[in-house]
Amino acid sequence: MYFFSFLAAFLLLRRLRKSMLLTDQGAKWDKTLNIASWVSLGAFIIFSNWISEFWEDVVGIAYLILVLTLVYKEKDFKMVRSLLQSFYPYVVICLLSLLLKLISPELHNDWDDYITMAALAGFVYIFAAWMSFNKGQKALEVEREKRIVEEKQRKIIEAHKEELERQVAQRTAELTKQKEELLHTVEELQATQAQLIQQEKLASLGELTAGIAHEIQNPLNFVNNFSEVSIELLEELKEEVFQHLPAAEQENAAEILQDLTQNLEKITHHGKRADSIVKGMLQHSRISTGQKEATDLNALADEYLRLSYHGLRAKDKTFNASLVTDFGADLQAISVIPQDMGRVLLNLYNNAFYSVSEKKKKLNGSFTPTVKVSTRRVGNSLEITVQDNGLGVPQQVLDKIFQPFFTTKPTGQGTGLGLSLSYDIITKGHGGELKINTREGEFAEFIITLPLQEGVASGSGQVKGEKVRV
Repeated sequence: MYFFSFLAAFLLLRRLRKSMLLTDQGAKWDKTLNIASWVSLGAFIIFSNWISEFWEDVVGIAYLILVLTLVYKEKDFKMVRSLLQSFYPYVVICLLSLLLKLISPELHNDWDDYITMAALAGFVYIFAAWMSFNKGQKALEVEREKRIVEEKQRKIIEAHKEELERQVAQRTAELTKQKEELLHTVEELQATQAQLIQQEKLASLGELTAGIAHEIQNPLNFVNNFSEVSIELLEELKEEVFQHLPAAEQENAAEILQDLTQNLEKITHHGKRADSIVKGMLQHSRISTGQKEATDLNALADEYLRLSYHGLRAKDKTFNASLVTDFGADLQAISVIPQDMGRVLLNLYNNAFYSVSEKKKKLNGSFTPTVKVSTRRVGNSLEITVQDNGLGVPQQVLDKIFQPFFTTKPTGQGTGLGLSLSYDIITKGHGGELKINTREGEFAEFIITLPLQEGVASGSGQVKGEKVRV
């Protein structure tokens, strides 16, 4: 029994060491269990030569019980507790054998063969349980290795999946970017198309206006010329024929001559005004060559202000507004494309008059529409400011106001191209800036900033603080 006790302890410790290697605590216990297993063999060899057979059995079973107790109490070894149960029959048999040997050696000698067979059977049971446990542990180890392989495969699949997802996300981002670029290109093409259509309309309208103006110019020249000639003839009539009339008729004839002269002067005055308008129409109807010319911005701003105002008045006879101009004295000539700059000013004026007109309708007449235009020199640039006390621009749409096709006007009353075209003309065509200051419900102020170029001259008469109610 002495041999079987140490052998059982050795087998238990070796099995425990292998089992622990399959856990996270294996490195912690590997060295200790390895030393303990070989200590079992060393103790067997040492005690087998120094002590009697009885004490060999005592030391052997005591050592086995010590090992079983330590293994059972350690929480890290709970996976082998089921194996410990197979040691209990052998331990009980050994303890009973030692007890019987102490109480009655003669009886023990009589039953020695049976006791030895029982102890051997107990050890065989231990060995069988140990083999079964080994088989189970090998199955667990195979399963563990299988799980490790599966885990590696899973990690490889996950890594491959993440790589595919990254590639898909990258490709999706590229496609999204391409889509956005295409949409932006389409929007630019649509805006360009709209600009071309608008320019074609303006060109057609310019040609029509030029044709009408030319047709009007000829009879208008006759009106002006013959009115002037008629005034001269009346003067000759007054100086020569009038003196030969009887005194009684001279008073009546003088009144008639005076009335005719006044009528002809009015005809001449309005004929010249019409002639000025026709010449202006001819000037404005000219197709832009895209060439910059030295232009008097004060005159251009004032001319288009009147043109815009009278255009609105032609549609709504009840509309009146206060026009305020504050033109700087040093802005006589600057190199711009006059037709394009005129379109910008006309668009800003039209928007201003529309805004003050709508506000007046909302306030039921208790409001004085005012549009102010000012020019000034600021360092190396010139500023044109168009301000109105109309409805203003809502803050939430300020970022969109210069975008093509965006308009705050009701459907059918605005194309959404005016400010977009104006912005392009100022920024791209003239290298300037177009900014807006506004407060909703109170005012809107558009500021055109143009860089000074060669050809700028100073010394024009300043028209400052002029206020005209028409």
